[in-house]
Amino acid sequence: MSQTDTSDAVVIERTFAAPIDLVWRMWTDGDEFAGWYGPPGAVIPVADIDATVGGDRRVCMQMETPDGTMRMWFGGRHLTVEPPSLLVYSESHTDEHGIPAGDGPDTEVRVELTSVEGGTRMVMTHTGIPADSPGATGWNLAFDKLAAALAG
Repeated sequence: MSQTDTSDAVVIERTFAAPIDLVWRMWTDGDEFAGWYGPPGAVIPVADIDATVGGDRRVCMQMETPDGTMRMWFGGRHLTVEPPSLLVYSESHTDEHGIPAGDGPDTEVRVELTSVEGGTRMVMTHTGIPADSPGATGWNLAFDKLAAALAG
């Protein structure tokens, strides 16, 4: 996937009132990531993140539904890790063991961070999902939680 091809991608830009090192840690530390990832009501019981080139990611998002507890697993590998400004990783739906579920495409998440006056500018590009998909809504809701976590 090309880093400049955003025809099939969610691109979200946000500026957070927090230093770049803290925003970086929120993306690369499993405990921190679990604290903000997902829409309101979601919990992240598993966030195993090896933020090294070639390191694996394994994340479980859990939500309560009228039919009971729903768990979604995501797995991937870190492709680029350049602290504190660039993080790129692959992502796909998996089972709890990290085996691809085969129900969706492999995607790529690119997080670019830049120090700006008063905080950090983030540009997140999730290639492989349409800009108008539920994934775009989910990311925006998660970034609202990230902003609140950074402010707290």
